[in-house]
Amino acid sequence: MAVQWKLVVDCADPNGIVGFWAPALGYEVEDHSVLIDRLIGLGAVGDDDWTTAGGHKVWVHAAAVRHPDDPVDEATGTGLGRRILFLRVPEPKQGKNRLHIDLHFGPERRDAEVKRLEELGASVLYVVEQPGDSHVTMADPEGNEFDVQ
Repeated sequence: MAVQWKLVVDCADPNGIVGFWAPALGYEVEDHSVLIDRLIGLGAVGDDDWTTAGGHKVWVHAAAVRHPDDPVDEATGTGLGRRILFLRVPEPKQGKNRLHIDLHFGPERRDAEVKRLEELGASVLYVVEQPGDSHVTMADPEGNEFDVQ
């Protein structure tokens, strides 16, 4: 049986970085405001645990993006399929990623998508052109590497 999974990315500002990754992937930012309201009502979370962004209550320590076609747990706002969870960590990124995302647009769209991603806040690190491989390695606004093919 296949295992359900999500990709977790350490970051400095979860609610900021989803502003890049949601449009970069065509994903939606998860809305956890129903869960936050419920937990506030139970006294399980305090004012330091959440803030507001885009008119919704959001966690200060975590934010996620999800594929728009996948199901959502209405009680929590959590995506039940393809998703990326961004968790706030105290230390800055150091060194090269050991895991990265490849975005496959195809050779006819690659240059336009690289430009679009730059407009969203990404930067080009380098271009790889070798037999059997052609891609652009980029960094998101926090420096996490990803490839565009």
